[in-house]
Amino acid sequence: MSKVKKIVPDELFDWIRDIRRAVHQWPELAYKEEKTAELIAKALKKLGLKCQTGVAQTGVIGKLMKSDNAPTIAIRADMDALPLTEDTDLPFASQNPGVMHACGHDGHIAIVLGVAALLKKNPVDGNVVFLFQPAEEGEGGAKPMIEQGAIDKVDFIFGGHIDKDYQPGEIGIKTGVHTSYTDAFDIRVTGKGGHAARPHEAVDAVIIASQLVINLQTIISREIDPIHPSVLTIGYVKAGTVNNAIAEKAALKGTVRTTDELVRTQITDKIRKMTSALAILYDAEIKLVIKQGYPPIINEETASKYAMHVAEKLLGREKTISIPYPSLGGEDFSYFLQQIPGCFVRFGAAKEGHELISSHSPKYDFDEEALRVGAAYMSELIRYTIKKIKKK
Repeated sequence: MSKVKKIVPDELFDWIRDIRRAVHQWPELAYKEEKTAELIAKALKKLGLKCQTGVAQTGVIGKLMKSDNAPTIAIRADMDALPLTEDTDLPFASQNPGVMHACGHDGHIAIVLGVAALLKKNPVDGNVVFLFQPAEEGEGGAKPMIEQGAIDKVDFIFGGHIDKDYQPGEIGIKTGVHTSYTDAFDIRVTGKGGHAARPHEAVDAVIIASQLVINLQTIISREIDPIHPSVLTIGYVKAGTVNNAIAEKAALKGTVRTTDELVRTQITDKIRKMTSALAILYDAEIKLVIKQGYPPIINEETASKYAMHVAEKLLGREKTISIPYPSLGGEDFSYFLQQIPGCFVRFGAAKEGHELISSHSPKYDFDEEALRVGAAYMSELIRYTIKKIKKK
């Protein structure tokens, strides 16, 4: 860690940490990140960087430019928080009721601003674009940023996520497929209501919904080759209003996570067939809506090699984690990687006493040393990538 502290001394680390805490205190939901954008823009301008606001509604782009012909690297941070009521004892806990940074995006913002400060003080022989993206949590803010030219003329892009599964000072890297498709489904069952004592006169939506909950699970367990990681989860079921009436309507909502396009299609086709068959079997109406989610992050090979090399040089081989399997989580950084090569990494941030607290929990927090490591690592990765491009 001596190399990291040399790159990010305590004075700069305190500034980065203070930014994280300020952002954490005033979390904002997707496309409402106005205070967050204002804080970011103010920090960028104070560093002397060019700054563009209002990108994809609330996004911010900072630029450190050398020349039009120089290599250009982008680094991205997501900005939005979650609709959760914070339940921590942090002195900088959320002051926005019902909204919380419970996924580390506050840390991502701080890391990228830290990189901006480092590269402004010790410039690279190229251009750097700092992307602060709104609406990662399900709204897909990366897409409109791309459409508005955020990565035009960019050669490589890098990003990362604070991760409690790794220790502070560790960097996790996965070449190739790193996350999954994040499709969602919504099923509405309409049967025929009736008295609980006369079920033969009704079409019970609860029975049909229950059959769906059980039978949909068999798609994964009995239809999909187990070498392909796949998950089908039903997270929402609602039916009925009283104990002595047969429910006429029921609703289910769930998600399908896959890493292979053919498996993805196989599962969604089977969901359609199963809902159609149960509608016929029970003489009910079943409406199914499948919403395509984010595509998987696919880390490009060259960018991943650069990421691995820099981690080993900066942190050591023992702190450089080669992630063996894809995650079935989702990330809209994937849209950037559909356009240009890049790599998305994991910043170790496990906090003592919080080992069993997952992200998206009201009690979520992380070890802030990850901010120092993240800023040092990403600044060195940008510097190294520019050098490699110029040598070609």
